[in-house]
Amino acid sequence: MRRGRPHGGSVNGWGVGLGGLAVLALVVLVVDFVQRHPYWSMFLVFVAVATTTALLVLRSRRRARLRAEQAERDRAIAVTDAMTGAEFEQWFARLLAASGFRQVLVAGGSGDRGADVTAIAPDGRRVVVQCKRQSLTNRVGSAAIQRFAGTCREVHGGELCMIVTNGLFTAGDGVRLARQLGIVLVDRGELEAWAWRRTPPPGLLTR
Repeated sequence: MRRGRPHGGSVNGWGVGLGGLAVLALVVLVVDFVQRHPYWSMFLVFVAVATTTALLVLRSRRRARLRAEQAERDRAIAVTDAMTGAEFEQWFARLLAASGFRQVLVAGGSGDRGADVTAIAPDGRRVVVQCKRQSLTNRVGSAAIQRFAGTCREVHGGELCMIVTNGLFTAGDGVRLARQLGIVLVDRGELEAWAWRRTPPPGLLTR
């Protein structure tokens, strides 16, 4: 017994054909309208262009306003206390961009090997940053500094290696180790001033 062939292809073919006829009919109607009413056609084209331009301007202004509002919120260090680690990385990346750093890239995540954010400093050096979003009761210790020092230059090619935290660093050994290894430490106080002024801590770009 022979089975009938499915009719899906025929139905689709009819649909495409009818759609083509509809488009053709619409084109004919538009051409006929333009020929019969040239001035009205010009007016409608003008209205369409003006409306599109106005919408683009409004969208651009809205984006600019949202960026300005975001930048104003970012000025307060307290906003970082409720952030996740990933949000803190994005926040610091925006701060770098607002401070004149170029090619800012958030690279944090599994397998980043310590490089959460990379950028090019205004003085041309490659910047590699590890971001530590901490509670105020925890401190970044010497072990984290030592691990970052082992990858910043050798793995990521960092010329300016930086650990940034919204908290504090362990006093004594951690700070001394960072100085010995050439790691810049930016704690809550320096970060707060940086975010407010949009300028890096004094001496950061001359080290």
